[in-house]
This record gives sequence, structure tokens and C-alpha cells, in this order.
Amino acid sequence: MTDDPSETPASLPTLADALGIGPDDLVCAVGAGGKKSLLYRLARDLDGVVTSTVRIPIFDDEVAEVVVTDTPETAVAETRTRPLGVVPERERPDRYRGYDPATVDRIARATDDVVFVKADGARSRWLKAPGENEPRLPDAADLVCPVASVRVVGEPLSDERVHRPELVSDVSGTAVGDAISAWDVAAVLSNDRGGMKGVPETARVVPVLNMVDDERLAETAGEIARWLCEHPRVDRVVATALDADDPVVGFY
Repeated sequence: MTDDPSETPASLPTLADALGIGPDDLVCAVGAGGKKSLLYRLARDLDGVVTSTVRIPIFDDEVAEVVVTDTPETAVAETRTRPLGVVPERERPDRYRGYDPATVDRIARATDDVVFVKADGARSRWLKAPGENEPRLPDAADLVCPVASVRVVGEPLSDERVHRPELVSDVSGTAVGDAISAWDVAAVLSNDRGGMKGVPETARVVPVLNMVDDERLAETAGEIARWLCEHPRVDRVVATALDADDPVVGFY
């Protein structure tokens, strides 16, 4: 691995390889600042299956087909289209509901494809701490990716950029209204009340630092990553610009 996120994209692995995704992994994203972008991009790259254990915005344009079904195991096994989305129902015009985690475990057992799961919500913020009933992680999760945007560093700890700023304050120790530091982001992603909450003991953990769009932000990502890599459960850290043609900026 490299701690130099300034390397050229040609010298860096694919997004799936950087994350260490296996051929039939159950991959869950939690946190804020790029969860959905991460899941959709990976699903397209790997012809995978996308689902959710929480509400998810309509994503028909992100995959080849979405099947609304109460029997997702059957749909995944019998539908050849990939990337494929499976959801239980359309809750309202702009969002689907999610399955319970046990159902997602069964979906993963029904296919040899990689299954990608949105396991919490963040209301389009850049950093978050999970609520009382979050995240909703399936027991069989192979890989959990706590996500945050590096752009949140320097922003005030408020609900403009942070989902549940009071909980983030409780985890990081930074007062609501104060500037968010790189250490705060690392503290939230690596805390059992933050990005590590509810992660199954058998799952690998690979934090994703997104929106690394310039050299200054790459330096910020490197600072956050060095703290994260000290955590015994962190397998590696990946810095990304998920809107770019080559999304992997660096990995640690």
C-alpha cells in the first residue's frame, strides 16, 4: 500500500481492488459523504447487486434494472440483468424502503455476485454519527466501509454539513459550532459509537475518505488515514474522488 495519494491514477489499483473486495462479498457502506456513489460505482464496475436495509432514494438510473419484490432471493437468482437493484417497495415517489438485515443475508446467499448494501442514512451530509437504531448491518457482512467527505474538515460542526452534530460532538469531543479537524473525522470513523458501530466481528473494515479533489484535500486525507490505520480493526484506508474517471486517489 502507499501513503502517497499524489501518485498518478495509472499506478493505483481499481476501486474494487483498493477496497479488497472478493468475488462474492457482501459489502456495506455506512457514514456520509459518498455512500451511494461508492455503492453504485462498484455495482457497475463489478456487475453486482444493490440493495438497502434503510430508505434509499430512487436509483433506477444507476443500475440496469430495479426489481421491487418481497422475494429478493428469487429475483436475484432468476434475473440475469446486472447490475441489478432489489428493493421491497416504493415508499413514495422519490424513495424505496429497505429490507431487514436478515433478508439481505439471504440475498447474499442466493447469488455468487457481490452484493452492495446501503446500511444507514445521512441526508446528503459529509459526516455523521449513527442514531440509536443505526446502522442496520447484516450479520454476514464481509466488508464494511465507513465513509466521510474530507471536505468537512474546517467546516463548523453544525447540521449544515453534519448529520446529528450533537452525536458527532459526543464522539469527538469537539463542541457544536467549532471547526471540525482531521482528527475529529478519524475519531468518528473509528469509534464504536461512530463508523465502527455494530460491525460484525468477522467483517473487514475499510474506511473511505471521499471528495479528495485536489492536493490540499489529499494531504487532509493522508492525515486522517494515518490515525485510522492505528485502529486494530482497520484493514486499510482508501481515498477517493468518486466523481472522477479514476476514482482511487490513494490508499494506505
